[in-house]
Amino acid sequence: MLQINNLFNNPNIKIMEKLGPFAILEHQTDLSNDPVFAEQAYFMQKMNIKKRQVFCYLDGESVKIQAGAMQWMAGNIEMTSGIKGVGGFLGNLVKGAVTGESAVKPVYSGNGYLMLEPTFRYLIAENVASWGDGIVLDDGLFLAAESSVQDRVVSRSNVSSAFLGGEGLFNLCLSGNGTCVLETPVPREELLEVVLQNDVMKIDGNMAIAWSKSLEFTVEKAGKSLVGSGLSGEGFVNVYRGTGKILLAPTMTGAVYGNNYGPKQNTASSSHGIRDTLKNSIEL
Repeated sequence: MLQINNLFNNPNIKIMEKLGPFAILEHQTDLSNDPVFAEQAYFMQKMNIKKRQVFCYLDGESVKIQAGAMQWMAGNIEMTSGIKGVGGFLGNLVKGAVTGESAVKPVYSGNGYLMLEPTFRYLIAENVASWGDGIVLDDGLFLAAESSVQDRVVSRSNVSSAFLGGEGLFNLCLSGNGTCVLETPVPREELLEVVLQNDVMKIDGNMAIAWSKSLEFTVEKAGKSLVGSGLSGEGFVNVYRGTGKILLAPTMTGAVYGNNYGPKQNTASSSHGIRDTLKNSIEL
């Protein structure tokens, strides 16, 4: 018999989303503060910088998470590395190196509860199957997923999309049936979901944090000519063509305080714990 009190009946904890085995929790006020940082914590709370956590309820299912993201677990739950042999480890090592994710994503299976480390970043849950062939993620977004979700590395169709578009050559792609949880640079309320039906979208900067694998991603001149593109101040833009969806973060850091390379998101993940996410939020 397992019972956890002062969690879902805690007035300071709000359930932001529930999907699959995951519930996204948000601490409305930081009640465990040192007096020295009380003023800073007060204004952080006013500006929606709050501690958030992912709670997993396992009823015979399995979930995989970023390495080091587990805070506590209760019940009959077993953890495995999720690695099949030396070849699997080396493959995951390469995958982690090129996508900014952890090389090992431990798998938790059984019956009970699993809580992940708190983070100041924003958390959203997505149904992977709703993205068709798969959802391609910007670096550092993956936090957790049901084990039925496959993850693999996909490469750009052309080198220009990496060097001119402010993106890397490789990204993590999730596919299959199940739910995933992502760490995003902006809250759900500021994310735009753009649905394309044999159409095109052009974005000045890397504000697209996730997109359907079915979309063709290229980098092109903003105008018909290189001179015209340069004079307009836009230069090159990221272009997405075809049928699929795009998650757009138009208010992320860099969209307002831009630079020559367009918006840049904070890629620190909650697998590093609350200390590092706070450090990165202050540096921004």
